[in-house]
Amino acid sequence: MKRISMQLGLFLLFTSFQVTASETVTGPVIEGYGPVYAVPDNSFNLETDRKYKILMDIAKGPQDRTELNRNIESAARFLNMHARNGVQAENLKLALVLHGSGIHSALNDAAYAKRFDVANPSRDLIEKLIQAEVDFYVCGQSAAYNGYVAEDLLPGIKMAVSAMTTHVRLQQDGYQAILF
Repeated sequence: MKRISMQLGLFLLFTSFQVTASETVTGPVIEGYGPVYAVPDNSFNLETDRKYKILMDIAKGPQDRTELNRNIESAARFLNMHARNGVQAENLKLALVLHGSGIHSALNDAAYAKRFDVANPSRDLIEKLIQAEVDFYVCGQSAAYNGYVAEDLLPGIKMAVSAMTTHVRLQQDGYQAILF
């Protein structure tokens, strides 16, 4: 039993070293965000010749309002890792639905600074994602609850009646939901 434990320990040490020894890269779709690791060529992947419509639900933002919303960065990671593994960016259509504390990341710098005394740390990432044709929807109920209006949002972000409404409509339009 002791030998098995030692072998397991060595295996875990070796495999953790291999993972941490890998370096992350960003891009090619969203440079500077969405770091990914290289994986073996034969790894299970999306089919490279299909078109995908993906809906990501972003219900949370960082507690430290000076930090980037890592849940939104997952969209950049999704685009980058699949582009690096043979899926053309034009075959990936993403839509992000922000609600709950996730909506704060959708604010323009003026509205964000008014609320949190700093510029929006997720603005640059969101702008790059919008340039990559990612759609953003903000839950109108969460916005109203927090006292936000459409003019408080970054350009290119759409106000929806609710996050639930957006989920239903996008899923009816063929989007597959990734829920965090």
